Amino acid sequence: MVSAERESYIQTLFAERVGGAGFGKGTNIYKFEKIKRAKRRALKEKPGVELLDLGVGEPDEAAFPGVIETLQRECGRPENRGYADNGVEEFKEAAARYMDRVFGISDIDPQREVLHAIGSKPALAMFPAIFINKGDAALLPIPGYPVLSTHSKWYGGDIIYLPLKEENAFLPDLDSISEEGKKKAKLLYINYPNNPTGATATVEFYQKVVKFAKENNIIVVQDAAYAALTFNGKPFSFLSIPGAKDVGVEIHSLSKAFNMTGWRLAFVVGNELIVNGFGYVKDNCDSGQFIAIQKAGIYALEHPEITEEIRAKYERRLKLLAETLSSVGFNAKLPNGSFYLYVKMPRGIKGGKRFESAEDFSQYLIVEKLISTVPWDDAGHFVRFSATFEACDEEEEIRIAGEIRKRLSDVEFEF
Repeated sequence: MVSAERESYIQTLFAERVGGAGFGKGTNIYKFEKIKRAKRRALKEKPGVELLDLGVGEPDEAAFPGVIETLQRECGRPENRGYADNGVEEFKEAAARYMDRVFGISDIDPQREVLHAIGSKPALAMFPAIFINKGDAALLPIPGYPVLSTHSKWYGGDIIYLPLKEENAFLPDLDSISEEGKKKAKLLYINYPNNPTGATATVEFYQKVVKFAKENNIIVVQDAAYAALTFNGKPFSFLSIPGAKDVGVEIHSLSKAFNMTGWRLAFVVGNELIVNGFGYVKDNCDSGQFIAIQKAGIYALEHPEITEEIRAKYERRLKLLAETLSSVGFNAKLPNGSFYLYVKMPRGIKGGKRFESAEDFSQYLIVEKLISTVPWDDAGHFVRFSATFEACDEEEEIRIAGEIRKRLSDVEFEF
């Protein structure tokens, strides 16, 4: 047992960025922990009732056989045993070919403008280390992925949040940024197709981003984790906009598009100087992803038809979910991309319970209906339904949709 004196001594040494002496003593509960607790409570109170988990944000299937077989073959080769550092040349070349084949971008130099990452999350975490000094600012959409925000704050940076509102097609309003904010800002983080809204960016929006970045000396980091999962036409890259490579980079992940979530493989592509800065910081953070995984990633990038099959599955499921939720009163429509359905919460149940927040409604769905979702109260009150629920075939998908409809049909929601 650790003595009270020793505990006190350790407690005083935590860095202020993670809470200082108060580390671990906060009473706030992270919303995903609240979801986990609500699931446990629901299963305990209603034993034997199936929990329908539509909150999970990762693929429900394993990587495709060709990817797995490549890893199996490559992991035993002695030449793949060592440190990868900033990646093997073959992966960078495959990434450049992928950008050309899928997005029509033919001017990527694999030697200077591409670097692999051990997943997009670590890549995002490194950008503040490259650019943010104390007093600088990062521009971030809200709701959104918090990693770049967290690390910007750790380096003494400020965060200027840009609400993603339905009336603005879930695109950040760059015109709302003050002159002071523009002067302080160094990074603009965008994410399209977007998590959690499912929105996609327009050509006009990306053109405005490029113009905004050039006029204000700001670096653009486009998180393209869902870039190939679109339902309204050919996948579209920020880097296809003239001038985009002058101001920014994209981060492409193999997690969502190739069912490789746990494999931890991504790549940063775009502006040579930004990629070089990323490589410098990365070289001081990790020693590269296992070469055999990179080789499996090459196989995936050379077979984008894998993504097309995955995309078709998510489109089918999202249409089914939208139809199901619409049948019980929600305003649910197929999103433009990603694998999420983002819908407004109801105000309450007719003649009964009122919902004060999306978190309140999400907890109700879990505890009372054993349907798990993710709530967002950052810019309006919405819940996110994921199409990555576990289902072995289309018949099972239809069964799950029918069960959702059945559980939600015994109440009348007010919107």
